[in-house]
Amino acid sequence: MSPLERLRDLGLELPPVRTAAGSYIPARRAGPLLFLSGRGGAGADGQVASGRVGEGVTTAEAHDHARSAGLQLLAAAQAELGDLGRIRAVVKLLGMVNAVPGYRDHPKVIDGCSDLFLQVLGEAGRHARSAVGVASLPHDMSVEVEAILLVDD
Repeated sequence: MSPLERLRDLGLELPPVRTAAGSYIPARRAGPLLFLSGRGGAGADGQVASGRVGEGVTTAEAHDHARSAGLQLLAAAQAELGDLGRIRAVVKLLGMVNAVPGYRDHPKVIDGCSDLFLQVLGEAGRHARSAVGVASLPHDMSVEVEAILLVDD
């Protein structure tokens, strides 16, 4: 089953790739690696999911925001590659959580993206990962996730 078929089975579709909020591009190839710029989650209305986890945003909500960020990353990969089936492996994720001091469940939040990648890409979605807390993110995003992918030519 292809990644797009798996997405459909999950009742999901790729969102449009959002334009960059600065002087960067959504994706950059370097040999067999595809580097995906950080993406935040969005609500059903397409608006950036914002707020601090532990202060107005729950862990469960932030988990959903990370899942949405994962969809944004897959959309950027699809736009760059033309076929998510060209992804051989998700090498590394970096997940950043806009959280209050003392918050400890960063891994549970970023699991939203990690679990999505496993569901959509199968074993190719298994990856190394860092999940960190930060004092703030652009546009007051609750989460931001970036990825490095190994892809076919």
